[in-house]
Amino acid sequence: MNRNLFNNPQILAVFTNKFGGISHPPYNSLNIATHVGDKNEDVLKNRKILAKKLNFKIENLATMEQVHQNNIEVIVPQTDRKILRCDGIITNAKNIPLMVMVADCIPILLYDPVTMAIGAVHAGRNGTFLKIIQKAILKMQSEFKSNPKDILISLGTAINRCCYEIDESLANITIKNFGKKYIEIREKKYYLNLQLLNLDQLLEMKIQKENIQIDQKCSCCDTNYFSYRREKNTGRFAGIIMIRN
Repeated sequence: MNRNLFNNPQILAVFTNKFGGISHPPYNSLNIATHVGDKNEDVLKNRKILAKKLNFKIENLATMEQVHQNNIEVIVPQTDRKILRCDGIITNAKNIPLMVMVADCIPILLYDPVTMAIGAVHAGRNGTFLKIIQKAILKMQSEFKSNPKDILISLGTAINRCCYEIDESLANITIKNFGKKYIEIREKKYYLNLQLLNLDQLLEMKIQKENIQIDQKCSCCDTNYFSYRREKNTGRFAGIIMIRN
């Protein structure tokens, strides 16, 4: 089995940056979120550019009104994809691209090459504390009979422990509920390792470590990415995954 999610010809899987660059490989998209102050027509133009370059139909694009919870929705061809209040979407339908939008939170893409099911998850701090990635895997199991040992997962660029400063109260909550290993203390300041927390949650679900890819770039450090922590008023970059016809 090809364990690199991005080298599977059966699917499209990409992460964008704020200039539209995609690691696997580079394309254009710019800001793709309608809720951050840009004109809707400008955002739609950016999405159309992306759709054309990635060869998917813009009308098939499934997006989310992300609410920092852990609800996972199943997408079928008849789903109204304009009103999804959730932070994770999964499907086994072909030619329906799933998109997660972020600006520091972790965009997570999932692919089960055995049952041909995919998912896109928005894992911010709240979602991670609510174990959203585990809920997504359980949903793939119940809906598509996925075996966690088969699922390939990629965590895209997000704010990393170098920049994710939190207050002492939140650090104590993290330690109480998850353990000390996720908090770093530097110069009496507390930093959260969101990537490690998600990794351990994946391993708890029996996801194979060799099937997990984690982008170590930090969206707050790297100005190629939108960062809410760095700029507040900012756009969103994306993770997109689709089963090809």
